[in-house]
Amino acid sequence: MSRRELDAAGITGPALRDAYSRCRRLNARHGRTYFLATRLLPVERRCAVHALYGFARWADDIVDDLDRREPPHERDRRLRLLEDDLAHGLRTGDGREPVVMAVADTAERYAIDHGLFADFLASMRSDLSVAEYPTYADLHAYMHGSAAVIGLQMLPVLGTVVDRAEAAPHAAGLGVAFQLTNFLRDVGEDLDRGRVYLPKDMLGAHGVDLHLLRWSRRTGRHDPRIRAALVEAEATIRAVYREAEPGIAMLDPRVRPCIRTAFTLYRGILDAVADDGYAVLHRRAVVPRRRRAAVAAAGLVGILGARARTRPSVPAPLPGREGAPR
Repeated sequence: MSRRELDAAGITGPALRDAYSRCRRLNARHGRTYFLATRLLPVERRCAVHALYGFARWADDIVDDLDRREPPHERDRRLRLLEDDLAHGLRTGDGREPVVMAVADTAERYAIDHGLFADFLASMRSDLSVAEYPTYADLHAYMHGSAAVIGLQMLPVLGTVVDRAEAAPHAAGLGVAFQLTNFLRDVGEDLDRGRVYLPKDMLGAHGVDLHLLRWSRRTGRHDPRIRAALVEAEATIRAVYREAEPGIAMLDPRVRPCIRTAFTLYRGILDAVADDGYAVLHRRAVVPRRRRAAVAAAGLVGILGARARTRPSVPAPLPGREGAPR
């Protein structure tokens, strides 16, 4: 992590600086769209976002790492160790894993509700045993812990110009929109993991079942029934984006360009899926690099405008164990 980001956040201890740097590397390696948007945040807030992402990524890798070929009981054991480590870290500020040390420090600095982490880990654990969701309502219950809580964790870091409770549903909705976008983009990869996140009733309404999905994935052949189901899924996700979008204006003006950039880039994945003929069972749709650069440039312009209109401000985090920004 850049010294500038760490210094601006008031992170001074060598071990803690190293922990935050580990989270930043995870973000840069695995979350290209998210990392690009994060770089548009005020410098003093980036470390906290890297910590939140890094912890989520670490837990997700325990559940989904195909390279390790671990049985579910071993993944459950590792997830419980992480859960115990986090509980200890939230109490003491320490942790065996660097990502735990960083996220525990962030949770204290910004007074993030510890229950949000418990809900997240509960959803991660369900991935070890739940392979499909009968209805959208069932999927939405899962996404409270796997996605909505991420938006809620971010809210104290980003800051708002309205009461936080007013912005919270939109923040949660944006987390859900991002995850639904990933589910649509990654249908084929998730199928390889033995999971189908698109609800059974949505697929079944178009005559799609697990057998048909596996046939398409295995043969590389297309089927109009699958395409119709994916088109409906895309429309559902776009509706979630529309519901979440008003929340951007509720955020601190200095962070709005960052979140608008993430919003635009993630929603652009839906465009890429459509432009690629909904071939998500066969390859991953990618937003062209030129498009990502153009959106990031627009975000930078927005940041410069926001800085010209507002004085720098930092949301009021609690003092950290080693001197959080005041």
